[in-house]
Amino acid sequence: MNYLLALDAGTTSNRAIIFSQDGELIAQHQILLTQHYPNDGWVEHAGEEILAGLIDSAHQAMAQANLKADQIAAVGLTNQRETTLVWDRATGQPIYPAIVWQDRRTARWCEQARAQGHEAQVQAKTGLLLDPYFSATKVAWILDHVPGARARAAAGELAFGTVDSFVVWHLTQGRRHIIEATNAARTLLFNLDEQSWDPELLSLFNVPAAVLPQVVDSAGDLAEIDASIWGAALPLTGIAGDQHAALIGQAGIQPGMLKSTYGTGCFMIANTGEQRCHSNQRLLGTLAYRIGGQPTYALEGAIFNVGTAIQWLRDNLKLFSDAAETQAMAEAAKTDDSVYLVPAFTGLGAPWWDAHARGLLCGVTRDTGPNEMVRAALEAAAFQTADLTQAMAADGQRVQRIRVDGGMVVNDWFCQALADITGAEIDRPRVTETTALGAALLAGLGAGLFDSLPHACESWSLERRFTRAMDPDVCQKKQQGWLTAVGRARSD
Repeated sequence: MNYLLALDAGTTSNRAIIFSQDGELIAQHQILLTQHYPNDGWVEHAGEEILAGLIDSAHQAMAQANLKADQIAAVGLTNQRETTLVWDRATGQPIYPAIVWQDRRTARWCEQARAQGHEAQVQAKTGLLLDPYFSATKVAWILDHVPGARARAAAGELAFGTVDSFVVWHLTQGRRHIIEATNAARTLLFNLDEQSWDPELLSLFNVPAAVLPQVVDSAGDLAEIDASIWGAALPLTGIAGDQHAALIGQAGIQPGMLKSTYGTGCFMIANTGEQRCHSNQRLLGTLAYRIGGQPTYALEGAIFNVGTAIQWLRDNLKLFSDAAETQAMAEAAKTDDSVYLVPAFTGLGAPWWDAHARGLLCGVTRDTGPNEMVRAALEAAAFQTADLTQAMAADGQRVQRIRVDGGMVVNDWFCQALADITGAEIDRPRVTETTALGAALLAGLGAGLFDSLPHACESWSLERRFTRAMDPDVCQKKQQGWLTAVGRARSD
């Protein structure tokens, strides 16, 4: 049997999952990733911890499956996007902690650049908006705040990359400095039409070309993992940013197909085929994937905080001990309650893009309890999804069906709330580990185990479909209450 190893470098954990060629999950292991919050709105990770977590998880997954490294046909890598590292080319050591995609420290710079009229040019070239979410202002911040870093970068002594770049560098013992195309497309430095780094954007963000990695496809002969890592040299043949990998894991490979992932944040991606979509609703035009040098485009809505709301209720407020309890708590909540939670812990993403918004809990009364707060947190994810579907419809991408994945979708109550509030059919697949599965399928494609992307995605199957059961008038009233709450949470 051909086994595929997926390395999933996520925001809150690093995991390794072994799949069979037909998409069956064979073994997995997960190691939590420490979150660092040195200042308000700042979020950092240790690059060394990311790397160690992936390597150790793979060792554990192989041991669990009773497999040796030489029994792995190919390796796929998927990663949290936009998170930025700069490291010493000689030692491989980061010169500063990884600045996470959620980090908002460069918000003022983005506001100034927007006021100077740069956003139209940036959006036209990259499909993105001027926001601290993306990598360019993060790398510039590191070079400006680490003593001597700018001079060292110009001299070619430093390397920049997203998490995939850093991991591949170390898995190949520094032989490969690459970035996969969907990750490059999240930096604010990559021209989607030219499919290359853009000199004007490098100048705008003050990022020297000497630090940049080589841009590669999502599948192919990308790198060889050094035998010292797991005991055998392994081909790395698939890489994609986590949301793009999930789109492939959901078999969203035809124009118009759409998936939404519910993890730390929520990310909805619609495949737009060979056609770039220029959003008028402050959504993101981006890559879905790039195979054989041919880009497939996508339209994306990014929500920064979804699962973090559940984590906050669990870890900070101690309302429950396990996220699995939230379904029963939501079911037990008063149905006529008007409590809203706007989880803007690190600002609001699409379609609001308000870096200075902060979290808000409103509508609380004397009889509001843990059940109502849990229900509000789950409904917040559904309301934010509805915001995205409405924005996509205005951009010409009508949303009638959503394939969902991520840790939250095991909750039936939440999936039903999604169907009720968005009005779309919600399809939950048999395999919900779609991010890792997508990386594995890309690896299989790149290694020649599949002859095409449609062939690779044949294993997708539906586990359950949810359809609207809520009265539309009740839904409209609840959505109006949500929009009122968002208005109170916003900074303007």
